[in-house]
Formats: sequence, structure tokens, C-alpha cells
Amino acid sequence: MKIKGTEVGTGRPLICVPVLEKTKEEVIKEVEYLVKSDADMIEWRLDAFEHYTDYNEVREILQQIAPLLKKKLFLYTFRTAKQGGVVSVDRETLNDLHDLAAESECVDLIDLEFFEEEHPARKIRKLHKQGLKVIASHHDFYETPDREVMKMLLEQMCAGGADIVKLAVMPQNMEDVLKLLSVTYEFKEENPDTPVITMSMGKMGMISRLCGESFGSAITFAAHKKASAPGQMEMHEVADILEKMHKIIK
Repeated sequence: MKIKGTEVGTGRPLICVPVLEKTKEEVIKEVEYLVKSDADMIEWRLDAFEHYTDYNEVREILQQIAPLLKKKLFLYTFRTAKQGGVVSVDRETLNDLHDLAAESECVDLIDLEFFEEEHPARKIRKLHKQGLKVIASHHDFYETPDREVMKMLLEQMCAGGADIVKLAVMPQNMEDVLKLLSVTYEFKEENPDTPVITMSMGKMGMISRLCGESFGSAITFAAHKKASAPGQMEMHEVADILEKMHKIIK
């Protein structure tokens, strides 16, 4: 998959850095910094923005950052509390926020919490018609499911029409980390046309954020000011490590 000339799913994993600022001024300032950074993709975590219910202010931010995002990929995410986000939100509000993303014409990808949707495949078709590519995601902050369950989750998101599938789990031991890496490799081998993102969270799973080129994970999340999930490393460190690993692998 290619977006804005950037290949997603081959070679070195792309580095995505989340923006978790609370105010309009802070969000714009952080985006201005990240467009000049090592980040390949910028994620706006809208659930961290204190005025997410002010649609005019959300629209104003998207309008102001649009000219900055001509080369950087832009991911628009509202992570609900159930999936590890900051706040809970009703379905109508979430749909309205997704519509704002489509109207902005600056959002490349939108995160969809696949298993929280009543009709996820239908929602994906709607977002596609609005011109957006979809990352279907699922997060388990408590455990690492069995291999068969993790593979089933990825396959269901893929079958639902997602452009990219994402699974984040919490390890209890190193065997859990190995299970996730194995499932990632297996899914990628069987679905070469669908980029996959996986991560084992926390310190124990940190290695999973760095070895995507070997096991098939297309994008890794790294932090600038604030981490959006346990185990995220600083983006400059991640960029340096990934580049060195890429040279060795090549």
C-alpha cells in the first residue's frame, strides 16, 4: 500500500508519533514540530484533546494543520476508554468526529475500534466512500490471548475490509511476546497485501516495537512528549535503532 508516495508494509517499519495535547495551541505546535522530525506518520489522539466535543474547534485545527501535512502521513484516532483511551464517548459523537475527519481532506488514515462497532464492515465501507483508509484496531491491556484467538482477531478485521489491521496486547511473560511475534509473521505470510501492526505492550514487550521488519509489523508507535501506551520508546531512539537494524537486514 502506498500513501503520499510512502510505502506501508514493506521494509523498515514506519514510525508513528501520537499527539496527546489538550489545547488547540498545543496540538498545532506539536504537529508543527513533528512534521520536521523523524516521524513518518503523525497520529492525533483526539480523545486527549479537552474540547473534542467542540466540532468547530476540531475543524479549525484540521484546517490549520492541513498545509503542514503534504508529505507526512496523518492518522486520526479517537481511542475510547474501553480500549485504553482517555474518555468514553457515545456512538453518535464518534460518528460525527469521523465525519469531520473525512470533510477535512487532510486525514489519510482513521483508526476504527473494530470490535466496538455494531456493524464494523458497514462502517469501513462508509469511511472508504468518504475517501479514508482504515486501520482496524483492537487493544487488550490485560493479557495476551491464545495464538488462535489473536489470529482470529486479525483475520476478522482483515475480512471486514480494513486497509491495515492492528493488534496490541499485554504480555505476562516472554512466551506471550513470542506468541504475538509468531502470529504476526504467520498473518503477514498468509495476507501479504494487508499491512499489519502488532505490539506487545510494556517493558517486557518492547522488543516487539523494534523487530517489525523481521516479523512483519508495518508501523511502530514511538513517543515525543507523551507516550500513548505502555512501553513506547522515544522516537529519536527508535529511528536510530530501526535504521541500524534495516541496514543489517538488507
